[in-house]
Amino acid sequence: MRESHAPNDRPADGAPSSPWVPPSQPEAPISPSHPPPVPGAQGRSPYPHVYGAQVPPSRPWTAGPPPGTRYDHLARTPLHRWWRTVFGTLAVAFGYLATSVIVFLVAGTIAVLAGVQLLRADLSFTDPTLGLALMLGSIALTLPVVYGAAWLFQRRPPGTLSSVAGRIRWRWLLTCVPVAIGAGLVSYAVLAVFYAVTDTGSAETFGWVGWEAFLAPFLVTLLLVPFQAAAEEYIFRGWLIQAFGAFIRTPWPGILLGAAGFTALHAYTDWGIIDVFVFGVLMGWLAVRTGGLEAAIALHVVNNIMGLGISAASGTLEDALQQGAVPWETLIGTGVQLVSFTVVVLWLARRRNVRTVSPEDTAKAAVSASA
Repeated sequence: MRESHAPNDRPADGAPSSPWVPPSQPEAPISPSHPPPVPGAQGRSPYPHVYGAQVPPSRPWTAGPPPGTRYDHLARTPLHRWWRTVFGTLAVAFGYLATSVIVFLVAGTIAVLAGVQLLRADLSFTDPTLGLALMLGSIALTLPVVYGAAWLFQRRPPGTLSSVAGRIRWRWLLTCVPVAIGAGLVSYAVLAVFYAVTDTGSAETFGWVGWEAFLAPFLVTLLLVPFQAAAEEYIFRGWLIQAFGAFIRTPWPGILLGAAGFTALHAYTDWGIIDVFVFGVLMGWLAVRTGGLEAAIALHVVNNIMGLGISAASGTLEDALQQGAVPWETLIGTGVQLVSFTVVVLWLARRRNVRTVSPEDTAKAAVSASA
């Protein structure tokens, strides 16, 4: 019976049946259609959904407003949702209260441990300079709270709270500072003339207590007022106006309610309520008209430094901290100050073409400024 052999079978003597011929071209490796199944150095995580496709870029956490957006509408980003603004507002309010409580608790604890009396029976500070530092410092600490709420809850660049440029426009801010100083000097000059003519209040308002009693509270004022005033502007003219602007077209509800909250923050009565409320309304309107908080911050800082400085110089700092009732004559100085400042600032803004709506690169500018 004949046996059949496969082509590669060797004969009994071990000689090959045909010579071996190398392949003319090496075989190409077969690309797998799926990532390697074993995790590790060749695990699944580096591979996209379809193996071999390009990895999509990661989505940024924040989104800026579209081009041409007015200041009060800067919270209207592609990521805007109604609940972001609501919870962000609650976070800002809680943060403001929390920082105040923490600052005064720490100060009170230190005073008890040191055996120092911090408050009198009527809750006034035994040391007006220390009271000034605590009040200004507790408000100043809310500045990062507002920035954090914009970034965490609204997921937008915090710089959009500052202006339509997505940052503080320092050149414009520094332009507004001498205007604010000039308006303040004019208002105090008008008050001095009024008191001289009517023979009322000039000695109490423009007295001199001496360098020793003046220097410490004035230095505290210079160091903390810029941050305190800026924090109040970011809360009541920045956050609140833009919070309402995220839902409604007109800026006036945000301006008026922001001014009301700003007034409630102070303890003034009678004519002082009108004084503070008008100031808040005008600063909110200027923020929308000039596209940012720079003008409001400039006037607020200068106004507080001048007011507290004069109180420290005349020895009435304790009365200034308690606020309360103010004479109606102060409205004369406030009116002169606000009108002169507003007219000059609007004229300068038109002359210098200060931007009032967001440019195309607002988000990029805000991210780079906060980096």
